[in-house]
Amino acid sequence: MSKTKLEIKGKQFYINGKLTYSTIENSNPEVHGLLMNARFIQGIFDDKEDRTRFNRFGRTFDPDKNTDDLIKALPEWYNYGLRAFTVGFQGGGPCFTMGGKERSTIDNNPFSSDGTEIDPDYLKRMDRLIRAADDLGMVVIVSYFYWSQTTPRLKTGNAIVNAVKAASNFLRDNAYTNVIIEIANEHNVSPFGEHDLIRTAQGISLLMDIARKESGGLPVGSSGSGGYINQEEAAASDVVIIHSNKQTRQGYYNMIKQVREWEPNKPIVSNEDSQAIGQLKVAYQSRTSWGYYNNMTKQEPPVDWSITEGEDRFFAYRMAQGIGLEVPVLPEEEQFHLHGFEKDIEIEGKRWIRLASLYPETIDFVEFYRDNELEYVSYDESFSVNFKGNWSQGPSRVNEGEKWKAVIHRTNGEIIVKEKTVPKVSTDA
Repeated sequence: MSKTKLEIKGKQFYINGKLTYSTIENSNPEVHGLLMNARFIQGIFDDKEDRTRFNRFGRTFDPDKNTDDLIKALPEWYNYGLRAFTVGFQGGGPCFTMGGKERSTIDNNPFSSDGTEIDPDYLKRMDRLIRAADDLGMVVIVSYFYWSQTTPRLKTGNAIVNAVKAASNFLRDNAYTNVIIEIANEHNVSPFGEHDLIRTAQGISLLMDIARKESGGLPVGSSGSGGYINQEEAAASDVVIIHSNKQTRQGYYNMIKQVREWEPNKPIVSNEDSQAIGQLKVAYQSRTSWGYYNNMTKQEPPVDWSITEGEDRFFAYRMAQGIGLEVPVLPEEEQFHLHGFEKDIEIEGKRWIRLASLYPETIDFVEFYRDNELEYVSYDESFSVNFKGNWSQGPSRVNEGEKWKAVIHRTNGEIIVKEKTVPKVSTDA
């Protein structure tokens, strides 16, 4: 029997009849009814084409261990206030280490070519994960489609409809009560172009109706790319799912404001933003749910699902602080972390170098030096070398023994320096 029953009443989420977070002593009433979440999209990931390519970062990839490791990590995330996470039947993209064409060679598609059947190994992993979340009091946002898996493998509209029915029937038949359905991850992106049923507002709205019916009434939504919102889709949704990555705080607020004008009585959940935790300010003040997305720590298999030092830890702390949970006070020198120098997190001599902060709002800009030569200046959160957007950056080609330095210029005029050396990479996975 399910332990966690999600309900939606107006703009607010309830678990087992009580507003989320309201059962936490001394919690902030402003966050009651929200669903703070994270993108754990690779929770049931596999690569049936060649999983050995993910024997990297000093580890060996195994799909069952991947799911079990996430299950083991969930209690710690829960204790910091996380109440939901997104996992995909078709996963997501290891966007930093693989280009779009290479990602299309990954076979992480559990659906048969006509969409009527789902690989039983995927279903077993999904079931374990949903039941583990249920035991804890967490919600799983189950995402059906990702472009690099759907486009090359589900060729017809009938296959898409059949896959929606098959996935929804699986959720219905197992009587889960802690699930939200996301039809597609960023359904409007151009690689979905040959599928009008997914890419258009009319098509995705129809698929939402099918999923709602076939799942026995589970709440449904679908995300667009960062900054995308659509009135017809919002009207068709039970939960208005948005992606707020690539947005400034003002842009994120404007998205929320517009959706509220369209649908004033529905919950808004961003289930993909970035590691830019300054965005949490907007989420808490607007009483909307925010989704942490960190491609490097949480989307590149094999994933370390724990709360890793730096960005993960800082998000967990800020989430907990906003909710009203007690967390240790970090000394100022521990409120900054220079990423990209972790052991074995290197691909073909490339690393992704960035500066994380517990309070990024206090930073004016960051200068990055390589062997005392200025390499890059970053002005926007997330503060990274080769910045592309608040969730995305380009790599730096590095050599063992190089000395890197981040000079942090704070808005109060203070300067803080963090230094790291490029480590030797292990040859064994």
